[in-house]
Amino acid sequence: MSDIDEPLSPDELGHRLTTVFDLVGPLYRRAARKVEQAEPMEGVSAGVRAVLNLLRVHGPMTVPQMGRDQAISRQFVQRMVNEAAARGWVESVPNPAHQRSSLIRLTETGRSTITQVLGREHHLMRQVGGSLTEAEVRACVRVLTEMVRTFEQGDPD
Repeated sequence: MSDIDEPLSPDELGHRLTTVFDLVGPLYRRAARKVEQAEPMEGVSAGVRAVLNLLRVHGPMTVPQMGRDQAISRQFVQRMVNEAAARGWVESVPNPAHQRSSLIRLTETGRSTITQVLGREHHLMRQVGGSLTEAEVRACVRVLTEMVRTFEQGDPD
């Protein structure tokens, strides 16, 4: 086993992961802008996209559940839900588990919209070069998953 295959010390890991962290924000913002610019008439902001995709993946959710999942405030999620509802992409339905916290679910128009957005994102991601391998992508996903898991542990929700 070579040195690059040895686990890093906590101090060195912290330095290396800072490099990863420094790339994640700009990457997300640039990719979101590219997707938004590709089809501005749809008007799907990054925040609304996150809401639509959460509902696509998990089915109906409450605003607090979405906030916890995304580690963002309920107020921000509510604004994104309101924006999506105004476009006819989501609707509020009764929540049998909690009378005061409605479930938010995708409409057919919302499902179609997020499918189109994801298709454009997929097209964008296909353009990534570098001859990346399955092992490299798995390693990247593993690193980011561990970082998310570590920072989730500190969340009060």
